[in-house]
Amino acid sequence: MAPTTCPVPRSVGIVHKQSSRAAAACAEEVAAALGARGLEVLVDEAEAARRADLVLVLGGDGTLIHAARILAGRPAPILGVNMGSLGFLTEVPQPELYQALDHVLSGKAELSERMKLRVHVHRPATTGGELKLVDTEVLNDAVMAKGTLSRMAEFEVTCSEDFVTTYKADGIIVATPTGSTAYALAANGPILYPSMRGFVLAPICPHTLTQRPIVLPDDQTVNLRLVSESEVYLTLDGQTGLELVPQDRVQIKQSHNRVLLVRNPRLDYFGILRAKLKWGQR
Repeated sequence: MAPTTCPVPRSVGIVHKQSSRAAAACAEEVAAALGARGLEVLVDEAEAARRADLVLVLGGDGTLIHAARILAGRPAPILGVNMGSLGFLTEVPQPELYQALDHVLSGKAELSERMKLRVHVHRPATTGGELKLVDTEVLNDAVMAKGTLSRMAEFEVTCSEDFVTTYKADGIIVATPTGSTAYALAANGPILYPSMRGFVLAPICPHTLTQRPIVLPDDQTVNLRLVSESEVYLTLDGQTGLELVPQDRVQIKQSHNRVLLVRNPRLDYFGILRAKLKWGQR
């Protein structure tokens, strides 16, 4: 399949790391430069999320995930510029910012299409049936993990209505291929190539060592029910979440929405892995 080319934008939204003075200063500078080239520049996040043809992220991977969340499924390409070290998602280092923008404006930039997961949380209602508490999407992962002082949790897991097992563990991670290099990697999960069609189910410190991370195809629906009296929190992309109660059911399946990332033509995915994971250096 031929890579998708990024359309030449007429408007650019800028999302920067709010706690970084360097990112804020860079945002002002690049806004002036883009305006001088005749592009509409949107610095208000809500406006950028609604209208921008291209979203320029100045920060790190967390800032890019935030940008993907506020886009809410709208397929505007994201150009991620890392204000610190190289990121898994923010592939462009700050010194190459203007080169990357020139590449986009030339109409030659390629896009990397990233899968998202849709997450629903259902809670039993006192009158029968279930209440839907959460309906959202994640780019990286959904993590169900016990509190600091809580005992080991138990999760009953089904996959497209087939019973998988009851995990006794500190938690469970469900990660996209993009999120396979985040928390799931620390839980001994596999690294999935970003364009793969599937996702990872990884227990955190399972009581039974034979319960290993598994890779599922993207046409499956996973249901995870908390069946123990444990303090457990659901965290979505490391940014939002809620406390679960016994018998809560977390349903996770593929979203039809995708996140479109502008690729750095100077760097391939394996180069990112070598740099971030220091392969060959230890």
